[in-house]
Amino acid sequence: MPLGYLALVLHAHLPFVRHPEYNDFLEEDWLYEAITETYIPLLDVFEGLDRDGVDWRVTMSVSPTLAAMLSDELLQQRYLNRLDNLLSLTTKELERTRWEPEFHVLAQMYHSRFSRCREVFTRQYDCNLLRGFRRFYEAGRLELITCGATHGYLPLMVQNGASQRVQIEIGCREFERHFGRRPQGIWLPECGYAPGVDELLRQSGIRYFFMDTHGILFAEPRPRYGVYAPLVCPKSGVAALGRDTESSKQVWSAVEGYPGDFSYRDFYRDVGFDLDYDYLKPHLHQIGIRSLLGIKYYKITGKTDHKLPYNPEEALARAAEHAGNFLFNREKQVEWLSGSMDGRPALIVAPYDAELFGHWWFEGPDWINFLLRKIHFDQETIKTITIPEYLERHPRVQIAQPTMSSWGYKGYNEVWLEGSNDWIYRHLHEIAERMVELAKEYPQAEGLTRRALNQAVRELLLAQSSDWAFIMKTGTMVDYARERTKVHLLNFLHLYDSLNKHEIDEGWLCEIERRHNLFPDVDYRMYA
Repeated sequence: MPLGYLALVLHAHLPFVRHPEYNDFLEEDWLYEAITETYIPLLDVFEGLDRDGVDWRVTMSVSPTLAAMLSDELLQQRYLNRLDNLLSLTTKELERTRWEPEFHVLAQMYHSRFSRCREVFTRQYDCNLLRGFRRFYEAGRLELITCGATHGYLPLMVQNGASQRVQIEIGCREFERHFGRRPQGIWLPECGYAPGVDELLRQSGIRYFFMDTHGILFAEPRPRYGVYAPLVCPKSGVAALGRDTESSKQVWSAVEGYPGDFSYRDFYRDVGFDLDYDYLKPHLHQIGIRSLLGIKYYKITGKTDHKLPYNPEEALARAAEHAGNFLFNREKQVEWLSGSMDGRPALIVAPYDAELFGHWWFEGPDWINFLLRKIHFDQETIKTITIPEYLERHPRVQIAQPTMSSWGYKGYNEVWLEGSNDWIYRHLHEIAERMVELAKEYPQAEGLTRRALNQAVRELLLAQSSDWAFIMKTGTMVDYARERTKVHLLNFLHLYDSLNKHEIDEGWLCEIERRHNLFPDVDYRMYA
């Protein structure tokens, strides 16, 4: 038996961004970038591990909004259009860089990557990457878990328990719709926990959830093994898993962690801003503004504006070196912990945003590939595991009540409740109360009324997305986040008034159903 286990946890989530009312839309690029740079590379890593007989385990959340977009035919076709556009640009780049060998080899690399993505997306997964993740899930290698319906921040919904319950339950129902069975675990949006949430998780059949370190360390009573063993909530019996700060910071920190290494690709030096505007214009969005295109020719180099050309072989060697360093540190960590775990193997929970790997840190999927191979072939001290497997092998757990917490700045809600975004909550609380009122007023609605009520649920859930508050706080795409919040609030209020007046405009309803078409099986009666 190994001295300890590593639970590598990837949180895959994007806000629901889909705009059929436009031919193309800038913020939809978030999805297309993630598919090309994170999701397809991760699936390629998993395919290679299975092909080579590696015994691996990874836990990955797929948020319901991300699943809705990955399975949407409109967005699937637009992703193919995006790839075709990039292939057209890289074809031009192959000609432009012909006499610049250090850049020409990179243009070839990108052209091959985009061609590979198109092949994999269309032929291997029939344009729906959920099929790939589901295959590894059913094989027992990839433990898939759910998230809140629209990544709604649960600690700030305590005034309306129905909102918390519906965010969780729809997350479970959507997971079952896409993956064939109910999830065992959940990634709480923003790792936001408040006492009582675990009981709602139990009601939806959830066995475990993840939270930040201090939510476990400040539990009552103080847990004997800290974050290195599951903590079970005393009333609900649901297990809480806390983030190991040492392993997490070693990866996600751009300053102290691996992604900041000078050999790695520079995220910010993109041809979308480097090359001549007229040359790029055919490949930009119709509004004509410059944007990141995902073709980046330089490495981080150092704290200098004089960047050197990216060297893929050098970067790959560094990824292998960093994977070995990470494994060495985890081995020493579990060796040290083994003296205080009373004979049970330590559990190292290392959670990250999935999009860190590939999108922000270009070499991240290669790092995961090297790490999982090294764990399998190079040592016996530590093994990868999923939480259900650990709970089955080691059912003796510590029992304590976790404390309210989140991740992010200071760890107690501040990212999602501060001066730039606090205005949204009085509106979210009000429309949540009105949704409960409507659900009770129409216990068995049918036809057009039922459609309007179900669409009101979608608008409420979309308004509750924690992504809008996060964007307002960080100062990126703020206008879009504010507009999305206001659109969903106003749509809900219009539906509420129409239902009260019994005057539903079917044409208008059809249009917002077309635009905000996620969760086809939603049932407004959940709020009753």
